Parts: sequence; C-alpha cells; structure tokens
Amino acid sequence: MKASVIGASGYGGIELIRLLSNHPNFELHAIYSSSKDGVPVTEEYPHLADICPLPLTKIDTEVIKETADIVFLAVPSGAAAALAPQLSGGHAKVVDLSGDLRLKETADYQKWYKKEPADQSFVAEAVYGLTEWNRDNVKTAKVLSNPGCYPTAALLGLAPAVKNNVIDVKNIIIDAKSGVSGAGRGLSPVVHFAEMNDNFRIYKVNEHQHIPEIEQQLSWWNENTAPITFSTHLLPVSRGIMATMYAPLTKAMTTEDVHALYEETYKNDPFVRIRPSKQFPGIKEVAGSNYCDISVDVDVRTNRLVIVSVIDNLVKGAAGQAIQNANIMFGFDETAGLKGFPMYP
Repeated sequence: MKASVIGASGYGGIELIRLLSNHPNFELHAIYSSSKDGVPVTEEYPHLADICPLPLTKIDTEVIKETADIVFLAVPSGAAAALAPQLSGGHAKVVDLSGDLRLKETADYQKWYKKEPADQSFVAEAVYGLTEWNRDNVKTAKVLSNPGCYPTAALLGLAPAVKNNVIDVKNIIIDAKSGVSGAGRGLSPVVHFAEMNDNFRIYKVNEHQHIPEIEQQLSWWNENTAPITFSTHLLPVSRGIMATMYAPLTKAMTTEDVHALYEETYKNDPFVRIRPSKQFPGIKEVAGSNYCDISVDVDVRTNRLVIVSVIDNLVKGAAGQAIQNANIMFGFDETAGLKGFPMYP
C-alpha cells in the first residue's frame, strides 16, 4: 500500500517517515511540503541520509489522491481544513493529524482554534481515531481525525473510570505537561533554548484548544460530564507527555479495585500498559514508542482517584496512533510497524 505524507518537514511528518520507512505493509511513496519542491528531505533532516531518498514535493491534491492508497496530513490546524476535502472522493483514504476535523460543532472550532472551519458535512464524516475506544468505526473509515496528543493521554487515562461511573464526571481536573516538540518546529521565543532550558512554565491557561476535544469525548461517554479544568505546561525536554488526572470517587473503592478495573479494561490493547500498584510511569519509559503507560491510586484521605498517564507526544500522541489507525483501516495487524520498544535512557 502506497503511503504519502503531506507536511513532511514538521516534527509529526518526520516521525511518520521514521515509522513508515520500516512498515511491513505501507510503502512510503511520496512526501510533500507547502514550501519546498524537489528538495531532498536530507537538506531538512540530515539524519535521513541513505534512509529516505525521497524529495520534498509541492502539494498537488489531484495527483496525491489518485496515486496514494493512504494520505497522512501532518499540517498545521487551518491548513487541513482546506486540504482534507480536496483529497476525498479519490482513491486514497485520509488520516488528518491536525485539529481541523476533531470538533463536530463548528462554533466550538471557531471559538477555540480561531480559524476558518472545514466543511461541516466533511467534519461529520470524519471518524475520531482514539483507537482503543473506537476500533469498529475506524475499520470502515475513509477519513479519520487523529486525536490530539494531550487528549490521547488524558482520555486513555480517564476512560475506564468515566465509562464505569467510578468518578464524579462533574469534577475532573487534568494537569498535563509536554516536551517542547509539541509546539512544532516553528520559531517561538517561548521554546528558545535560553528561555526553556532549566525552566518550567504553564501556558494557554483555561484556553487550550484541546479542552473542547476532551470534553466532547467525555460527553459521548457520559452525558452528565461537566466542563473540565485543564492545565498545560512545557517541560525542558524534547518529547513526552505526562497527564495527571484527579476526580472524586462516586463509591467506595480501593486502589486495588481500580487497578483491577483498568487491567481488565485494557487487557486486549497492545499499546496500553497498566503499571503495578504504586509504580508510577515517567515519560522516559515510553519515549520513541507507541505505548501509553497508566497508573492509578486512590487517595483515601480526600476520596479522590489519581490517574497518571504518559505517552510520547510524537508517537502515540501523533504519528504512531495515526499509523495504528491506518493499520486497522486496511485490515492489517494493529501493531504493524509499531513494535519497537521505548528508547532508554
């Protein structure tokens, strides 16, 4: 199957190239850029010498949709809203890694992203690809909206508790931290070495664009869900996300009870690992992999459940989950091309 990547010069795009280059079923057929044409990808990323011989090519949606079996859109939000509909209706299936197709309500997209939305009928067609919780719909998807990195970590951590009414869904707090690669490759003072090294900062307080995405999915699972408190921070590291969730329990449960629930829930999910009780994961333990590691603990003093979830924001939070979904869309082994274990230390 021929795979094309649009937006190949960004961090999400280069991670797709890394994973697709070793995929047993997808052949990396072409890579595209909005700003470069005929330029060897090694000029942008010298580490790909003798690995990826493809040049960055100007985007031509008519050619792409007829020559590729699957197209991965690794472009910024706003750009995919225009590109994704142009790629539909042809031969190729589309996986969009941006936020343009995630929110089903146009008003929500305009409020949180402050960009021109994609055609509403096209947004309605897009399947939300939180793989572990939407496999049946992913199997038949022609257009797939890949979840955001923060929502992936938070939702995988919250899902068993929310769906089983273990926690008060009106009082969920999510405290999340990400490596700076989540900000993309563009220049920004906040991610300059001198600004970020030996530093730690909160950003987008009460206005992060992933808030409505998390709330939308939580409301699909439980209509009683109230608005969440969601805080995001930048870590002085390249990659990784840790999301720590807090919510009151709705009934008496021990840590062992909740741990058993999570183990049972995810027992058939190859990329979700439930840590032993009192063993809490670090981002280094999933770096470079498609794993999501989760730990749970009940605070008996406050009657709160604490959930810790870690992922690599560029893999399970972006390119890896996109390929996991693509595997399912084409009927391949879900783990194909994604079996590499974490890089440590």
